[in-house]
Amino acid sequence: MPKKLSNALTPLSVKNAKPGRHADGGGLHLLVKESGARSWVYRFMLNGKSRDIGLGPAGPDGISLANARDARDALRLKVKAGIDPLEERQRETAEALAAAQAAKVAGITFQAVAETYIGANEESWRNDKHRQQWKNTLATYVYPVIGDLPVAEVATSHVLQILEPIWKTKAETASRVRGRMETILDTAKARGYREGENPARWRGHIALILPARSRLTRGHHKAMPYEAISDFVGALRKRKAVAALALEFTILTAARTGEVIGATWDEVELDKAIWTVPASRMKAGKEHRVPLSPRAVEILKSTQGLRKEWMFPAIKGGKMSGMAMTMLLRRMKVDVTVHGFRSGFRDWSAECTGYAHEVAEMALAHTIESKVERAYRRGDLFGKRRRLMDDWATYCATIPTAGANVTPIRKADSM
Repeated sequence: MPKKLSNALTPLSVKNAKPGRHADGGGLHLLVKESGARSWVYRFMLNGKSRDIGLGPAGPDGISLANARDARDALRLKVKAGIDPLEERQRETAEALAAAQAAKVAGITFQAVAETYIGANEESWRNDKHRQQWKNTLATYVYPVIGDLPVAEVATSHVLQILEPIWKTKAETASRVRGRMETILDTAKARGYREGENPARWRGHIALILPARSRLTRGHHKAMPYEAISDFVGALRKRKAVAALALEFTILTAARTGEVIGATWDEVELDKAIWTVPASRMKAGKEHRVPLSPRAVEILKSTQGLRKEWMFPAIKGGKMSGMAMTMLLRRMKVDVTVHGFRSGFRDWSAECTGYAHEVAEMALAHTIESKVERAYRRGDLFGKRRRLMDDWATYCATIPTAGANVTPIRKADSM
């Protein structure tokens, strides 16, 4: 039998060893590469398997022969005790990395994640106003509460602390703030900065805690109850100003102020009763086809004779001012906003008709949030939207009977 090696190497042999593997005994080996690099390896047997574990570099700037033997002896004791030194090292390395990551995450604040997200995405946003709204709402409502808090520690209690003071008084703003917090927290989770459910998510969470937003208020957009809109439209029709026609058209189409005052004749097909707002003028950046009710077409025919580029021109020519309809409301002593009529339309659709939620959302040109929903509905439900808008125009032209109950105009219209 070959003689068992024991301390076969010497400092001189270590220094002069040629490329290859040189045994010292007891499982200790010197590895020499063709480049001349030298390192110590301990080979051990455990559970019938042979494994190598590196001990570090050898040579004048590394581990000496004596220290390598000490390291080998320490590992041999572990192997005899049934401990795999390689697995132990891997576990310690993983724990060290986890501790380092935890320390890193502990220093990453909500504001830092938010600023990184905005910086990465703001170029893709529609305009400077949208970018500024993101920054302003976070700076005003969110950062004072959780800006300096580690993003991993943001909890539902923090979200509620931000939302509850503005949920009823600034409903639209509160909704946007919540959505932006949810986005930032989702980003943090995707980057590995936090775990668990998103405390700002709406469905199945915040929706179960905060009350539904008032149908009479959408943030700073004061809205008229839909029960009062037909009376208001009746009063509006007694006024002959272009602003009055524009406001009625805005109500009948549930459009935004900017979409109406910026409308030009090349966007409308009166014979087909369709108004197509180009993507460049839409909030969502997507072309929007608007079905026109007979009354809406009648309004456009009445302004067509003005022979201007704009469907609703200013008195002195050019595009109507964005304040024209607002000033008309003030003169009529009606304390609502133009945008608020969209809320009235949405509430009427939800409470007085059987149309599906998505039909009204598309009529309002709202972006459908779910990717699954967007994929499921490739069209724009134009036929159903036309019936909805015709029913809305009929409702707006009907003077309600005192004490009459509101009943659904149309039975549930299946998708």
